[in-house]
Amino acid sequence: MWIDFRGLRDAFMREHGTDYFENSRRATYVQREYAIRNPMDWVGYGEHCWGFTACDGPGWVKRVVNGVEREFFEYVARGAPFGPDDGTIAPWVVVASLPFAPEIVIPTVRHFARLNIGMNRRYGFKPSFNQTFAVEDSPTGWWVTPYHFGIDQGPIVLMVENYRSGLLWNIMRRCAPVAAGLRRAGFTGGWL
Repeated sequence: MWIDFRGLRDAFMREHGTDYFENSRRATYVQREYAIRNPMDWVGYGEHCWGFTACDGPGWVKRVVNGVEREFFEYVARGAPFGPDDGTIAPWVVVASLPFAPEIVIPTVRHFARLNIGMNRRYGFKPSFNQTFAVEDSPTGWWVTPYHFGIDQGPIVLMVENYRSGLLWNIMRRCAPVAAGLRRAGFTGGWL
């Protein structure tokens, strides 16, 4: 969020012929591809419904869904492709990926806008939902977290602005201690 890593490389990235910005771009595509493949057959996953990170979930419980016993979690570090995965999606992590892959993020955000997860409310999208975890008294029919978390809201604001104008990244480029620290850590190239 704070540093534009396009073209900046440390020894590890030089060895692999890439940079951390491209690594984040690829990770964004991996998340989408995982949801498209949907190896655990979760409801809702697909080309425009993905986003895996540490987030709130429906609870530490096992349920039988369509004849299959499923395990669900509360707050846990979800991941793709290696999990854990309980069908929970975090829209905020998709929005925070905007600078890395706008061509897949924007259509996904449009899909989220059609779901009843609070896009037009005061704090925007609810930070997580699970379409496999049925909830009878929910307006959606499935679990949506009742909470908002500031730690999820910050990356949205910062990364939307980095996509729009590069403001945060440009400010940090002018920060001498940041540049010196990156050089000390072995980074070269890019804007350094």
